[in-house]
Amino acid sequence: MSLRINDIAPDFAADSTEGQISFHDWIGDSYAILFSHPRDFTPVCTTEFSAVAQLVPEFESRNTKVLGVSVDSAADHAKWKADIEKVAGVPANFAIIDDTALNVAKAYDMLPADYYLPTEGRTPAHSATVRTVFIIGPDKKVRLTMTYPMSVGRNFAEILRALDAVRKTDGVPLATPANWVPGQDVIVALALDDAAAEAKYGALNKKLPYLRFAKDPA
Repeated sequence: MSLRINDIAPDFAADSTEGQISFHDWIGDSYAILFSHPRDFTPVCTTEFSAVAQLVPEFESRNTKVLGVSVDSAADHAKWKADIEKVAGVPANFAIIDDTALNVAKAYDMLPADYYLPTEGRTPAHSATVRTVFIIGPDKKVRLTMTYPMSVGRNFAEILRALDAVRKTDGVPLATPANWVPGQDVIVALALDDAAAEAKYGALNKKLPYLRFAKDPA
């Protein structure tokens, strides 16, 4: 069964470019982004991991840890990091785990419905749909998922925006509208009536009885 929003993210232990990782312990009281890719030393994946390398300070400023997943070994990841850093122009200061046994890919349901993945001779095509993103909260619950085909590079600006929206609305009666970015007005949940909403968030911009905007409580 696939993971759903608010499911507990499966825990796992794995070797990585930064040593052994026990996932839930590694998350601690942070948010986490778990993102997978089909194979090391491939073009789209290299551009993606370069984008992540450039964004590490942004993730850190949001109390968020980033962990890459691949079907290759930690030793191969360590070699590949040199290419990532060459393209990114900055160090690749995040861990990438060894998932050669596909334990994480299977636990997180990242594989095709009819996959066949031989250990020897495995190509990116064998793991073509292993290009998935999970945003996980400090309580270890899945907050958001995204899955892309092998031919489509991810938009990490959107992942960062989605992380901001998840953090903005986590545990409070707010939602974000389409295309929201930090600083823009947010939507007040219907759990609050007008009086309670105004007491909590100030004056409302009521577009419809059920669509009420308030200033972003930064």
